[in-house]
Amino acid sequence: MKQPAGYLSKREQQIMELVYQREHLTAGEASELLPGAPSNSTVRTLLRILEEKGHLRHIEKDGRYTYVPVRPRQSAARSALDGVIKTFFRGSVGDVVATLLTEEGSKLSLDELDRLQSMIQEAREEGR
Repeated sequence: MKQPAGYLSKREQQIMELVYQREHLTAGEASELLPGAPSNSTVRTLLRILEEKGHLRHIEKDGRYTYVPVRPRQSAARSALDGVIKTFFRGSVGDVVATLLTEEGSKLSLDELDRLQSMIQEAREEGR
């Protein structure tokens, strides 16, 4: 089955998380930091795939490739979230919010509830 555009495997997601945490990453660093101790060749293949998918680019320094994210974390997160909303919630942001609010362990603080209420009120006033 063909994966949706922008889909990342679990291992690809782990690499992207490391790149965003560290701001840059070499294949050797990824091999050391990823769970399960993947081989260097496996990591290099995944880094190449992430480049092909447009998530990473590399900079050559002292004969080594250092990988950096193409987009800021917030932009990548928004794009990934849009895909989840379209794929699993038929485009309904309301269904996403309802799901998040009814999940076990999704307890919100009073400050978070106030913030959400304010955002909902603002959206109503703007007619969104």
